[in-house]
Amino acid sequence: MIPGFEAIVEERIKAAQKQGRFENLEGKGKPLSFEESHVPNALRMAHKILKNSGFLPPEVEIRKQMTHIRERIDQTGQAAEDQAKLHKKLNYLMAKLDAVRSTGPGNTLARDQYRTSLLRKVK
Repeated sequence: MIPGFEAIVEERIKAAQKQGRFENLEGKGKPLSFEESHVPNALRMAHKILKNSGFLPPEVEIRKQMTHIRERIDQTGQAAEDQAKLHKKLNYLMAKLDAVRSTGPGNTLARDQYRTSLLRKVK
């Protein structure tokens, strides 16, 4: 976990509890349902919180973009020029995904940018 992040989270949770923000939440007393069965149990809550806050790891965001492009490619009626542009964009995203997955400096940069944006949101 990010150093100091736990303390910030804990502080905000305690403040929200004192203000009664957790009293009438939707689904109170009901089990949580997780649609992301591919996420390990230990990470599911953190994954859901980040997802609901609009923060996705760079790899997941790229995969979402790739899915969107593939759907557009599969649509009938696309002009040949549009299809070529979509294939180029898909190839670019695939290369970007490979770069993010690697252990090189590109991956470190992506993690640092993700961490910085997450910390800005929390503050």
